[in-house]
Amino acid sequence: MILLVDADSLIFASNYKKRQTPDDDMYFDNLEDCKVKFDEQFMRIVNDLEEHYNIDKVLTFSSSRGNFRNLITKKYKSNRDYNNLPPFLGEMHDYVKKEYDSIVGYGVETDDMVARYWYQITQDHGRNEAMIVSIDKDYKQFPALIYNYHFKHRKVYDISEEEALFNFYAQCIVGDAADNVNYFKGKGIKFAEKYYKDCVTEFQYRRKLYKLFKDKYKSKAKEKYAECYLLLKLRNE
Repeated sequence: MILLVDADSLIFASNYKKRQTPDDDMYFDNLEDCKVKFDEQFMRIVNDLEEHYNIDKVLTFSSSRGNFRNLITKKYKSNRDYNNLPPFLGEMHDYVKKEYDSIVGYGVETDDMVARYWYQITQDHGRNEAMIVSIDKDYKQFPALIYNYHFKHRKVYDISEEEALFNFYAQCIVGDAADNVNYFKGKGIKFAEKYYKDCVTEFQYRRKLYKLFKDKYKSKAKEKYAECYLLLKLRNE
């Protein structure tokens, strides 16, 4: 099995230290401490999975730049505060690229690069020969094995074709607060479950979703539908 590790969240987390008091600084003041934390987190993930799977290779992904989604709408991720980033974030991205030979994408997000490799590996070698390692829920739009390493989860999700189809089209309704994507405010997962209850094929999902856009956006339905789809769909080819 090949592990596909989305390291961006690990890099971000590596800057944070455990505070002894509420007044302590949340960030490390030494780059070496960040490196140690990242290495420990990374190896713990691999070691945990090696107890249950035969790992042949580990591919690391990080630091992709020039995301095409920013050209679709200025609202994409505009809710994020880029003025108060961890002090060693850039240095840690450089460290992971060098020490872990991480795969970097240009014009796309790291998620897209992971999805692209996952698709190719599973097409060439079979579905069970690749596992995505990430805390990002967006990967659940694929019928994949996904390891969520967050301490509250530490679970391998085995997403079926049916689940993957629902997950993506439900996300188009529910939106993604982290990326500032929300076309139907007030409509959550319960609404999506009820709305799509009779859907089986992708054509049926698309038709139902477009109807929702038509009802809300009228003459701009096609534009908004396409925009939503492009923002949320990971590029796996």
